[in-house]
Amino acid sequence: MTISQTLLPEFEQEMKSTRKLLACVPNDKLDFKPHEKSMALGRLAGHVAELPSWGAHTIKLDTLDITPKPGEGFKAFAATSQEELLSTFDKNVAEAREAIANASDEHLGKIWKLIFQGKEVIAMPRSAVLRFVVMNHLIHHRAQLGVYLRLNNVPIPGMYGPSADEGRMF
Repeated sequence: MTISQTLLPEFEQEMKSTRKLLACVPNDKLDFKPHEKSMALGRLAGHVAELPSWGAHTIKLDTLDITPKPGEGFKAFAATSQEELLSTFDKNVAEAREAIANASDEHLGKIWKLIFQGKEVIAMPRSAVLRFVVMNHLIHHRAQLGVYLRLNNVPIPGMYGPSADEGRMF
């Protein structure tokens, strides 16, 4: 079994769970912030929707420099609707899935780097980046999104079994 064949089932399951949660994001709560230092719900949901794109970046690029160009600020994706969230997410998932499926073990073993303001933030094998940044990082922010939704009385779908809103498994 190849590395990509071992990664794809987990990737598929996490993307399926993530899409269920993104489908719960209400259009009228995109500006909600649980705290003044927190991201707005639309920005957090947008980050969750864009994170799968890092799968394709990890496979296709040797280095990703996220430093804004001179004179330009960082332009984060903040969703303006649930529809935009889901279409962005679906596009990013499809591109990542294809890139992962077509990556050889040799390629997945090569070091990938993330650079910010001239400093190396991450340097690790591509296969590890797919788990660390694409999946684990996404799961972290997906959990935050679940809290935002709960604070707005939005029923939460189960991720690894039924949620408190769905009832008991047995």
